[in-house]
Amino acid sequence: MDKKAIVYLVGAGPGDPGLFTLKGKKILEKAEVIIYDRLVSDGILSLGNPEAEYIYVGKTAGQHALSQDEINDLLVEKAATGKIVVRLKGGDPFLFGRGGEEALYIREHDYDYEVVPGISSAIAVPAYAGIPVTHRDSTSSLAIITGHEKPGKQFSSIKWKELAQGIGTLVFLMGVENLEFICQQLIENGKAADTPVALVRWGTLPSQEVLSGTLENINSKVRETSFKPPAVIIVGDVVKLRGQLNWIENKPLFGQKIVVTRARTQASRLVEGINELGGEAIEFPSIVIQKEENLNSLYNAFEHLDSYNWIIFTSVNAVDIFFAELRKQELDIRSLYGSNICAIGPATRKSLEERGLKVEFIPEEYRAEGILQELESRVKKGEWVLLPRARGARAVLPDTLRQWGVRVNEVILYEAVPAGKVSKARINDILEGRIDYLTFTSSSTVSNFVTMVGRDNVLRVDKKVKVACIGPVTAETAHAHGFSVDIVAREYTIDGLLQALIDDSNRELSAGSSG
Repeated sequence: MDKKAIVYLVGAGPGDPGLFTLKGKKILEKAEVIIYDRLVSDGILSLGNPEAEYIYVGKTAGQHALSQDEINDLLVEKAATGKIVVRLKGGDPFLFGRGGEEALYIREHDYDYEVVPGISSAIAVPAYAGIPVTHRDSTSSLAIITGHEKPGKQFSSIKWKELAQGIGTLVFLMGVENLEFICQQLIENGKAADTPVALVRWGTLPSQEVLSGTLENINSKVRETSFKPPAVIIVGDVVKLRGQLNWIENKPLFGQKIVVTRARTQASRLVEGINELGGEAIEFPSIVIQKEENLNSLYNAFEHLDSYNWIIFTSVNAVDIFFAELRKQELDIRSLYGSNICAIGPATRKSLEERGLKVEFIPEEYRAEGILQELESRVKKGEWVLLPRARGARAVLPDTLRQWGVRVNEVILYEAVPAGKVSKARINDILEGRIDYLTFTSSSTVSNFVTMVGRDNVLRVDKKVKVACIGPVTAETAHAHGFSVDIVAREYTIDGLLQALIDDSNRELSAGSSG
């Protein structure tokens, strides 16, 4: 079956990547050309096919990457190549997104299109600010209006009198620059001057800001606070409910920008945890897990698995590679019969148990010293220990075991190597202190982060950003590289690190409120 030329008009939603639709994600994954707007977040763009051609066509006030006519021509030009083209637009493509114009132009040139609606900022942004656009006790009518219509227009398409007198909740999109005109028109056409108004900037994102007032005073508040677009404007009695229904701003990490330096393949749990707690996770992968090219030592160990009394796993990476290679050799967990299995922490234990293995123990302290403390009364002189792990790992575990007379086969499975390029903009955000926390989950994340930003910049970062480490070993490495570590998790896990961030953020809030 020949591939049919088609353009997908996809709504990216209001900003939060979690509000992007499943259908939109599926189409992005197979897209060959992605043409996107200014308000489409990096989180959503990262869902797209990495091999696709990405074309930015964003518009800001007085500055357009391409005119609308040029965008229309671009869609048809790319459709003519027979590739799968996605036009990715903030919010919903058919709500003030000019998606209708683009669809007509595509159809006029004999190409097919499909629309994937997006959650509109007109509904979602007020909801994230604790403002329901309708409420039985306040209003059952809603109007969504462009705020882009310029004052002085000879024939207005907006029926101001009907809006002011006949609709309960008014939501204006792209209207901050015309706010004074909007308020003036509503008051002149019968809306009470004390009608509540809220402006929500960067709605649904951790950087969300809300400014409240009335039709009479909101414009002066905007000037006083230098409140900038883009923002959604909500007018009506439902705004009063924000005091009771505000929810996202009450999350423990709301507004905190937190850099995650873990390898992208491992970062999901930490990234998801930060986002769920209201923070903004900024991925800055400083390491890539690189499997050893020569695994002959592992294959030799596989041939003598029945001789090992203990197998000690010190990371999920080691578990993943070990069992992937075991399967390649047409072996399975039955080959481990008779060996005691040790895991360094709960994540490693979980990975082993998911493969059907019983873990003998995990130490109370999730590091090499904790394993040694547990093994001291269990392991016997002359027994064999298989230790599959990373190149460059600390020597304390195998060295101490050998001092006890235990025979150790240390097998190197992988190395944490420096990641590739990271955008200059992201590095600048860190150097300029436009983030709140820098997290490290291993010594290798510290070392490779320093390599990427430059050793000369460590002091500069340290003065402006709080450093949080998953445990004391990582903290020692950070200290050695010149960081003043602010936070060390009490429990050396991702959940422990998240709790440490929450505790510190709460202390900051308490200090701010008492000050």
